[in-house]
Amino acid sequence: MRHALFSVCVLAALAAASPSLAQEAETKPFVVSGAVALVSDYRFRGVSQTDKGFAVQGGLTGTHESGLYGGFWASNLSGWGTFGGPNLEPDLFAGFKVPVGAGALDTGITMYMYPGGAATTTFFEPYMKLGGTAGPVNLLAGIAYAPGQRSLGNWSNTPQSRIGDKEDNLYLWGDASTGIPETPITLKAHIGYSDGNPGLGPNGTSVAPTGKYVDWLLGIDVALGPVTLGVAYTATDINTSSPEYVRLQPNFSSTKDGSTISGSRVLFSIGAAF
Repeated sequence: MRHALFSVCVLAALAAASPSLAQEAETKPFVVSGAVALVSDYRFRGVSQTDKGFAVQGGLTGTHESGLYGGFWASNLSGWGTFGGPNLEPDLFAGFKVPVGAGALDTGITMYMYPGGAATTTFFEPYMKLGGTAGPVNLLAGIAYAPGQRSLGNWSNTPQSRIGDKEDNLYLWGDASTGIPETPITLKAHIGYSDGNPGLGPNGTSVAPTGKYVDWLLGIDVALGPVTLGVAYTATDINTSSPEYVRLQPNFSSTKDGSTISGSRVLFSIGAAF
């Protein structure tokens, strides 16, 4: 979901553009687009990465007419484990998108980085997404699989953990969105399933805390020219009384009040595309 607002802002800007500008963009062999946003809480797959606090996010994407694309996205961090260094997450991504019937198939890879933190926090995650429409509804199904890497390993203090452990991670998700006719409002929904190691990684974090869990989101976006305002409700099914959850303490909680960082929350955002 970390690129969801980025995508929404770009789509909103394209929808608001005049036909002449849109036609001009279509004739260019290479297009650069971007977006910036302020969010009330940076949630990655349902879990707060900013101690349930604000984040400034943004990125750029370059797209070639052949379907090749690449870019970066970044956000500030805090609270979940010890990211270290400047508590910054810059991600690099690249992929290839091709038409498939009435939809599109998108395959690529993301490199997640946490500069200044432990040397083993960076990891790579290939992904595949299939998008299309069903009447007025835009649909997308995706799978992201990160092969075994030290940054995804179980290094926590449990009988199953060991220093240098390598684990893989699977994430399955589905998105749906639809615009309300003759209004700037878009309704959106997301559901995801994570399957990874139930412990902590080498820097006190984990891509799939508690191992297996489901996250979901329901939201509304309002496009006002190049600016998009958003409000959403997000939650997970992580059981705070489970042994897996207890083993993650005190890392897997808010440093401000000790509350869970995977519980339900209303999120607010404002973003702009360019």
